[in-house]
Amino acid sequence: MRPRWLPVHTLAALTGPRGTSSPSSTGPGTPSQASPYHLFSDADEVTSFRASLLSWYDRAKRDLPWRRRAAGELDPDRRAYSVWVSEIMLQQTQVATVTGYYTRWMQKWPALQDLAGASLEEVNQLWAGLGYYSRGRRLQEGARKVMEELGGHIPRTADMLQKLLPGVGRYTAGAIASIAFGQVTGVVDGNVTRVLCRVRAIGADPGSPLVTQHLWSLAQQLVDPARPGDFNQAAMELGATVCTPRGPLCPKCPVRGFCQAQKRVEKEQAVASRRLLGSPEQGQTLDVEECAPGRTGSCPLCPPPSEPWHQDLGVANFPRQPARKAPREQRAVVCVLQQLGSETGRFLLVQRPSSGLLAGLWEFPSVPAEGTESVQRQALVKALRTWVSSPLPLRSLRYLGEVVHIFSHIRQTYVVYGLVLEEQPQGLPLSGARWVSRAEFQAAAVPTAMKKVLQLFEGRPSGLGKASKGSQDPATSGPGLGRRRRQLTLSAFLKPTSAP
Repeated sequence: MRPRWLPVHTLAALTGPRGTSSPSSTGPGTPSQASPYHLFSDADEVTSFRASLLSWYDRAKRDLPWRRRAAGELDPDRRAYSVWVSEIMLQQTQVATVTGYYTRWMQKWPALQDLAGASLEEVNQLWAGLGYYSRGRRLQEGARKVMEELGGHIPRTADMLQKLLPGVGRYTAGAIASIAFGQVTGVVDGNVTRVLCRVRAIGADPGSPLVTQHLWSLAQQLVDPARPGDFNQAAMELGATVCTPRGPLCPKCPVRGFCQAQKRVEKEQAVASRRLLGSPEQGQTLDVEECAPGRTGSCPLCPPPSEPWHQDLGVANFPRQPARKAPREQRAVVCVLQQLGSETGRFLLVQRPSSGLLAGLWEFPSVPAEGTESVQRQALVKALRTWVSSPLPLRSLRYLGEVVHIFSHIRQTYVVYGLVLEEQPQGLPLSGARWVSRAEFQAAAVPTAMKKVLQLFEGRPSGLGKASKGSQDPATSGPGLGRRRRQLTLSAFLKPTSAP
């Protein structure tokens, strides 16, 4: 029996309204039909899927501070604000990391007007270490816009949230609208993408416009009209705790019976068993629950014919993993300038530009690592003299090693030097620079990379690379070839140091 074929306009009718704009599916090479294998075409199946997922969520959901706060907040604007903060913090960041930051944030700025009145320095200081610092800045910009231009009321729909609030994209807008205001709108994030791709055996590139549109349409079709916020959180929770990228817990999955990927696994296991036992191949009759065009490579939602099935991965064959681009390599020369005095002395920090990477944060003086070692040292010395007007004992400038820090798209290497001032510099540092104590450094809006640089300066052994044979003493050597290079990685920085 041949499966039914559905034109694209019928697909749109089945999956319902999209709620917000989606990538266009028109253009060269756009297929004119899609297989029902990748759809929920039966209303009873959709109802059953919703009930199974929500029932599991009510039993198994994690107790998270933003969920408690949103559930107990009667004022819709305060409720939306609590959801907004959590969703921005959770972008590209694990729940375990966000929990502490969220709690401190809401203690400091419990309402939108509190955040609107804060300074960017305060926001960066609290956000320090969470990464993707532009998120905090845009949160504050959004809070000020709501208070100054929108009468103190957060927009109530996903469309208007996305249109009016800086840093709020399609997913975040849908999450706020459904959780805080009860709008019946679906959401698609990384977790939901994984769940939907497995449930409907979607093996094409999930980042392609056509697959993205299909996933959003599925999410809109499935969202429960009575509990849209809970349903969306349930789908995300399922992807985060059960339908994980590697090692998914399929026996514990509440929607396993709806999962086309699981059926594919069972079929492949059966075929492998027959082959192992030497049984003859079954006939070539196509099962009703398979995608016919997927076998010929013409289905835009199936994996390409060249994509092999990996028996050991099981349902983790879905979704298809796009090739990742290698991070861009960047190098900088940085100097930890210490002024002796109290127990740890003071350190010179300079503020980064108000735009670009790590905008507005504080760091040790640095310059791009360009040219030879001699050229780099000269550039660093020139920069130091820009920030400190007093004479500097530059002959005491010593090379310490290298620190590597991985940003999302950049592999940043810092060539680290140290310089200690025994006498107090005359006059105050220029605008954009300041002296801080060790305690003030830890509390300042300083990126994690600079904390790793300070760790190297203070000579902590954790994470330092072993010296190669014949290497010279780094206290008197520069970063030239054949000399010792000590590197401190992020994993080493996070590893607890042993007691001295």
